[in-house]
Amino acid sequence: MSTVESTKTRDFVRATVAEEIAGGRFDGRVVTRFPPEPNGYLHIGHATAFNLDFGLAAEFGGHCNLRFDDTNPTKEEVEYVDAIKDDIRWLGFDWGDHLYYASDYFEQLYQWAVQLIKAGKAYVDDLSADEIREYRGTLTEPGRDSPYRNRSTADNLDLFARMRAGEFEDGARTLRAKIDMASPNLNLRDPVMYRIRKASHHRTGDRWCIYPMYDWAHGQSDSIERVTYSLCSMEYEDHRPLYDWFLDALGIFHPQQIEFARLNLSHTVMSKRKLLQLVNEGVVAGWDDPRMPTLSGMRRRGYTPEAIHDFCDRVSIAKKQKQVELALLEHCVRDDLNRRAPRAMAVLHPLKVVIENYPEGQVEELEAVNNPEDAAMGTRKVPFARELWIEQDDFREDPPNKYFRLSPGAEVRLRYAYIIKCVGVVHDERTGEVIAVRCTYDPATRGGTADRKVKGTIHWLSAQHAQTAEIRQYDQLFLSPKPDEDEDWQKHLNPNSLERLTACYIEPSLAAARPGAHYQFERTGYFCVDPDSTPERLVFNRTVTLRDTWAKIEKTSS
Repeated sequence: MSTVESTKTRDFVRATVAEEIAGGRFDGRVVTRFPPEPNGYLHIGHATAFNLDFGLAAEFGGHCNLRFDDTNPTKEEVEYVDAIKDDIRWLGFDWGDHLYYASDYFEQLYQWAVQLIKAGKAYVDDLSADEIREYRGTLTEPGRDSPYRNRSTADNLDLFARMRAGEFEDGARTLRAKIDMASPNLNLRDPVMYRIRKASHHRTGDRWCIYPMYDWAHGQSDSIERVTYSLCSMEYEDHRPLYDWFLDALGIFHPQQIEFARLNLSHTVMSKRKLLQLVNEGVVAGWDDPRMPTLSGMRRRGYTPEAIHDFCDRVSIAKKQKQVELALLEHCVRDDLNRRAPRAMAVLHPLKVVIENYPEGQVEELEAVNNPEDAAMGTRKVPFARELWIEQDDFREDPPNKYFRLSPGAEVRLRYAYIIKCVGVVHDERTGEVIAVRCTYDPATRGGTADRKVKGTIHWLSAQHAQTAEIRQYDQLFLSPKPDEDEDWQKHLNPNSLERLTACYIEPSLAAARPGAHYQFERTGYFCVDPDSTPERLVFNRTVTLRDTWAKIEKTSS
């Protein structure tokens, strides 16, 4: 299959690029760029974008530039720059020598602005921001010319130089392109190119007090870097005529802008402004809170790069906006971890079991499979003794119908161990709560080798050998699938998005687990060791549950 044919089966962006390469456009070069503003952490929506930027460049033998759109010093921080680099590397992409900043081009952008002033295509305006909005008009009414639109070239050059020199206060003046105040495209109604902002920049310090707007800096930065394909979300489709106008007015290298639909993920918000609000108001513990849709939050929660790549491939690139179910992302994570995560046993809500006919002081080492999906992962030894921990939900004193776990007189199999039978219950004298279950075991049923069958199998831990741990069970951050549709979006926050369990037990084999390690806790879910862990006390984050709702959706719809 040819390159063109293979890309056509994938998405329209790759198909377009393949066709243009075949036609000789840009001499066959493919240079893309990922231009994040360093005013927050990257989220899963950004991953779909730079997956395309870096992936497309690699597929066609080109390269992708990482360029920070650092034109707003009041909101940008070095912390965000470093975090963005870490996230991109984590997903396996490398920009090599192609790391750039819009601030690298401040002088060139300024000189190009002077060029437009001299050509009569830009002017200094004294209108305030509110007045500019008022003069701009509406979708049905044309805008009005600013009273300062026809200043002389000499006056505009003088005022623009004085703006740069810091003579005027913030907001006192702007530089605007002179295009068409009657254009049906509002973006062409004399857009602002520069505003005065007396703030220190994380790279240029106090050398500048005027900063370029995104629409002015973006296309020209692409041109400087000889980018061939500027891939943007659909919100920039109406900005493309302005992108083209600036490049043509300057007569410089002209990249092609192509727009695609941005990712909308259910049960979350993707606005960096709203995510920052959640962080600043303490709704979450930080940008890397495992409930956040940020890549750092997903990494901490235990999501893998492979799962995120799988998700991006499944979602694909399209023109039409759509909402993707969070269940699909969780399915991709679950599918990946099922293959790679070793199994272990953990008891989150412990209940004591005493096996009365098991010899006191005896300890056996039973063999457990590390991962039934991968025989190469081998087995491990799990200690077994007279006193065990089981989950509280695995015992019912008054069991409901079709309850096949432990209850008075009933038998269950202990995974990898023996069949046990409940012969007694111990209650708290004060509360009446069940605090222990007394059982007997059948020595002939070790490891499931006996012919005798029972309907229920439960997991367990030796009380003598189990290690204590904290378990953090994370759920979706919002109860509504579309919280953004409500102006009061925070009212949809899930009050139970985090449950901390501090009295949990894990296998002794996990005592040396390191932050970032993944495990499937049998019958419970997939978990990841949190960076908060210490040698004395491990902390595990629940990555996803075992229940796969997306697989059921796929099966029903197929």
